[in-house]
Amino acid sequence: MANSELKSDNLFEMMKGHLASDAGKELTKKIGLVYQINIAPKKMGIDEVSYVVDLKKGEVTKGKYEGGKPDAIFSFKDDDFIKVATGKMNPQMAFMRGAMKIKGSLSAAQKFTPDIFPKPAKM
Repeated sequence: MANSELKSDNLFEMMKGHLASDAGKELTKKIGLVYQINIAPKKMGIDEVSYVVDLKKGEVTKGKYEGGKPDAIFSFKDDDFIKVATGKMNPQMAFMRGAMKIKGSLSAAQKFTPDIFPKPAKM
């Protein structure tokens, strides 16, 4: 793993607090899926850091998903993930441009929208 910090690390930390809030608990009830997100510093597939966003339990953890298979797996470069998470890049455009790769259920992937992220007040 690369020893450089990813910009995305802060976002996932903020997300832990967001999921613990009332708004986050509503999302957990509404979505109820598990996502694994692989973030690469520069090039997809190289030095990726994985996070699991468990919207069944309302948790965010660093590392690969260990409870079987996640509903969908996303791969991003760090900068592209930040753009999608903050609403600066449309997820469909990111997918079509190859800035985001998806494995697993496409219907589950479509429920993964920028609304699940905390609003970027502190970014």
